Amino acid sequence: MWFSSQLLNKMEIEILNQNGSGDSKVSLADGVFNQEFNQDLVHQLVNTYIHNSHQRTKGQKNRSAVRGGGKKPWKQKGTGRARAGTIRSPIWRGGGMTFAHVYSDIKPKKINKKMYRSAMRSIWSMLAEEKRLIVVNELNIDEPVKSSQVKTILTDLGLNTALFVLSANNDNLIKASKNLRECKVQTINSIDPSALIQAEKVVITSETLNKLTEVLA
Repeated sequence: MWFSSQLLNKMEIEILNQNGSGDSKVSLADGVFNQEFNQDLVHQLVNTYIHNSHQRTKGQKNRSAVRGGGKKPWKQKGTGRARAGTIRSPIWRGGGMTFAHVYSDIKPKKINKKMYRSAMRSIWSMLAEEKRLIVVNELNIDEPVKSSQVKTILTDLGLNTALFVLSANNDNLIKASKNLRECKVQTINSIDPSALIQAEKVVITSETLNKLTEVLA
């Protein structure tokens, strides 16, 4: 998946209509789409995103967190049973877990803005180099919203699966693609870098391209 770290030549990309026909061409900004691929930095960004996206609601209780068990269940000697100090020992039914998973102790990771922009430029440059980036002039979903409209767009663009990246929320597109496994919709402000890397094709609008150039340049 990773392409060589040589600098790319200045490139142009065709802007398509929603029906897949060619509209015009535009030059991609060198500052965003003509960068060396920094694998270590991208790896750090993806790990940070995945780490911080955890809801931190998962967790178990260890022996000290389980309710009860304060009294020794029976005396140490003379009963013929194994020694026990609490009914909340991990070997007891209803006891705590030996190595309980507790999220409260995990602090969110941070990555500074300069590193974030550099890593995102590397990813977008990779997409452009590998011909996985598609630019359309606009994406319109008419009322009533139907999933078939998104399927038609994918078919017209010659795609099986795609990640749509928008400059702002498009409620109709989000609703129409919600139950489609082959399609995901994200915005620039909340984009998942791992989804960008894994996507077979990334579809953006002309407006998104301009905003990307403005934000990452």
